[in-house]
Amino acid sequence: MSSEVFHFKQFDVRHDRSSMRVGTDGVLLGAWAGHQPLGRLSILDIGTGCGLIALMLAQRFPEAHITGIDIDLPSVEEARENVLNAPFHDRIKILHQSLASYTQHPKSFTLIVSNPPFYEEDTLGYSDSRNKARHTASLSFEQLIEGVDANLSIDGEFDVILPYSAAERFIGIAAIHNLYLSRRCNIRGGETRPFKRCLLAFTRHTSDTTSQTSYSTLSLNDSHGHRSAEYQQLTRDFYLD
Repeated sequence: MSSEVFHFKQFDVRHDRSSMRVGTDGVLLGAWAGHQPLGRLSILDIGTGCGLIALMLAQRFPEAHITGIDIDLPSVEEARENVLNAPFHDRIKILHQSLASYTQHPKSFTLIVSNPPFYEEDTLGYSDSRNKARHTASLSFEQLIEGVDANLSIDGEFDVILPYSAAERFIGIAAIHNLYLSRRCNIRGGETRPFKRCLLAFTRHTSDTTSQTSYSTLSLNDSHGHRSAEYQQLTRDFYLD
């Protein structure tokens, strides 16, 4: 694999100019988000970066039309190039726009996804674009959920990947805006390691009991340090090996 290009089965992703490179978090969300739908999907990818998740969802859902937004111009330019070179380019558009200013299609998206900034430390790095991509100073959890609430359809789903330690607070903030947890997958590096990430899915429909929420776990590696069988199954349509 070139350090500048990541090769998937149906598309390639350049990621040398984007504020965030291709990583496991994005691959997990792109492979997990959404249920297999019937008919047309309208998808919003918040903080699209190099366009990885938008491209994965375009591959998974052939009837979907996807909009990716990002505040970092180099990321937007690179994402547009990646989309242009993909076989699904006619169904994806990438916009240089913040979530706060995105109001073109209120409550019209049936699926919204985000691999958002989640670091909350006071100390920032030297790269302004990377800080925006990684730290909540550029997009707080509250701002993200408010933007989702403004754009998600009545029967839509919002899917996000977060640190395991931040999940409960995020779930609580979402509930204030009448977005309720419907699926949760806890992610760990290996079967004996602590959980590090959570995949969370929200809808506007609440249930009387938490027993109706679907819970699962995923270990990325097996006891030999190789990709686990369940991780291989989840990503089988994307990774080359």
